[in-house]
This record gives sequence, structure tokens and C-alpha cells, in this order.
Amino acid sequence: MVSDVILSPDTVASDLRPVLLRLARELRKETEQLGITARQATLLWLVKRSPGLSLAELAAQEGISPPALSGHVDRLERAGLIERVRSTDDRRRVGLRLTDEGARVLRRVRARRTTWLTDRLRRLEPGELAAIEDAIPALEQLLGDDA
Repeated sequence: MVSDVILSPDTVASDLRPVLLRLARELRKETEQLGITARQATLLWLVKRSPGLSLAELAAQEGISPPALSGHVDRLERAGLIERVRSTDDRRRVGLRLTDEGARVLRRVRARRTTWLTDRLRRLEPGELAAIEDAIPALEQLLGDDA
């Protein structure tokens, strides 16, 4: 008789957490090979997604204070990856915009991360690859609105 195994969320979490942390660490390494941090790549992506985003809005999305974020933005601006743009409607409002170079770096980050992951996925058996693909919707659901 085959007994049904009931998976415990605690057990799955304990097994999944270190795998996700290692995957994230490896993907961060790929980003850092391009001379930017994972945080900077995230900031570039957020600015690309919402051009004109203010420093305060960006800080709120990242869950950090505007003064803490200011240094990251300053470094990205000095590197020529983003620029501050004063609003034509409200001269007090300054928004952030991705530069052409910032867009190029972001494309390179994505390509490098995708290549790294693709290389590892190619090592899997077809059934293992299918299992990962089947798990993607559930993993996205874990993120809720953040996905």
C-alpha cells in the first residue's frame, strides 16, 4: 500500500530556503561581474519600469529611507546609468530616468543572469526541468503582488 506523504510547509521552507539563497547569491555574482551591485541592478530596473520616479518613491518601493537610498542613486548617476530630471509641470519635483548606458547595463545584467541559469538548467534531466517549470506559478504566488 502506498501511503500519501503530507508535505509540511515548515519542511519545504527549510529545504527551499537555502537553495533559493544560493541561487540568489550566484545570480548576484553574475551581476557584480559587470561592476554593479545587485541593489543597483534592482534600482535600475525600478527606474526603467517607472521613468520619472522620485527618490522618495523609489525609497518607498525598496523599503529604505530616502537618505539611505541617496548614496546609491548618486553612484548610479556618477556612473552615467541614471539621471535626475526636473519635472516640467512642477519644478520642485525631480524624477529619475535611465540613461542609454543604464539600459545597456541592465540588458547585460539580464543576459548574464539568464545565461548562467540556462547553463545550469541544461544539466538537468527533462523531468527535472519540467518539475521546475511546473513550480514557477506556485513560486510566483509566494511573492503575491511583488511578482
